Amino acid sequence: MHTLFATTVSSAKAKERPYKLFDGGGLHLYVKPNGSKLWRLTYSWLGKQKTLSLGQWPDLGLADAREKRDEARKLIAAGLDPSHEKKLAAAREKISEENSFKLVAEEWVAKNEREGMAEITLSKIRWLLEKAYPKIGNRPVAKITAQEVLGVLRSIEATGRYESARRMRSVLSRVFRYAIATTRAEHDPARDLRGALTVPKAKHLAAITTEKGAGELMRAIEGYTGHAITLFALRLSAHLFVRPGELRQAEWSEFDFDRSLWNIPAEKMKMRRPHRVPLSRQVTALFEQLWDLTGTGRYCFPSFRSPRRPMSENTVNAALRVLGFGPKQMTAHGFRAMAAPPLLNETGKFNPDAIERQLAHMDTNAVRRAYSSTGPISSSICATAPKC
Repeated sequence: MHTLFATTVSSAKAKERPYKLFDGGGLHLYVKPNGSKLWRLTYSWLGKQKTLSLGQWPDLGLADAREKRDEARKLIAAGLDPSHEKKLAAAREKISEENSFKLVAEEWVAKNEREGMAEITLSKIRWLLEKAYPKIGNRPVAKITAQEVLGVLRSIEATGRYESARRMRSVLSRVFRYAIATTRAEHDPARDLRGALTVPKAKHLAAITTEKGAGELMRAIEGYTGHAITLFALRLSAHLFVRPGELRQAEWSEFDFDRSLWNIPAEKMKMRRPHRVPLSRQVTALFEQLWDLTGTGRYCFPSFRSPRRPMSENTVNAALRVLGFGPKQMTAHGFRAMAAPPLLNETGKFNPDAIERQLAHMDTNAVRRAYSSTGPISSSICATAPKC
């Protein structure tokens, strides 16, 4: 039964000693000599009398104080101590405030780095996260809303980078899922925002896919007068059809020239599966010449600035521009497009499965893949441009 009125609470005057005004159910107003008024709840727990502070008047009105009393009584009925639950909630709140989005994101990136994620992928992830930090970096990861995440994505879309916005949503979602897995968040606000983003138009990397064009390209490469290491990168791109990152990060320790094999470890592959690249006689000869230039170091194609780092990802593209092939004509990745399906398939000289294996494409038929993976590796594929 309630015994207090709002007017009674507001008109309560300070006295020389603190006193209490009771409302019922253990709820009372504690009036201090300095005039401050505190709402408290007295209750019994395990045979002991306990007092729970609910809040200060007038920030907490009479109706709200009664509501908090009722909530506390429900906890007691459920076998929980309201004072203990309040301390737990405060601790969770403190942890939530300390676990900012940036802190969790950097921890997640470090975890991926330890697990062997490719450096180029990590660099792209860091770049995207740096774009998000100004808006949500200091926010508690558990309190970030879908509206806040959408604001971050919209700021990227506003620059016309629709693909970057799409990738950022994916990266942010992975950070939130990591926060959930480490008990620092309960939901992923980025998960349901896919339909809110502009779908980017597919862009295909430029590539030469005709015999005539391939012949012109190969003649141009042989006439390249730039750095010798770059020339070998151009030549080998046309023989091996590996991804540009896989070629420039190639290490001498990965090659078994006795068996004519290049064993690329899983952490360097896009699909995170180890890949074996057969080496033709021509390719072996090129690597033997390259050994004279870089064989004493770790990388086959070291950076021009430091042998401890691989060649820059822009080196081959820059060389193609020097040779007169614009970005809409040919790219470093375009050498792969030359292999399948246009040039090699149309010659009729190579088994389509061998071409797909050379490109490290996964067979969509699981049973067929299981059998083919145990068989002998495909024979080497060389560039098939017309004779100059």
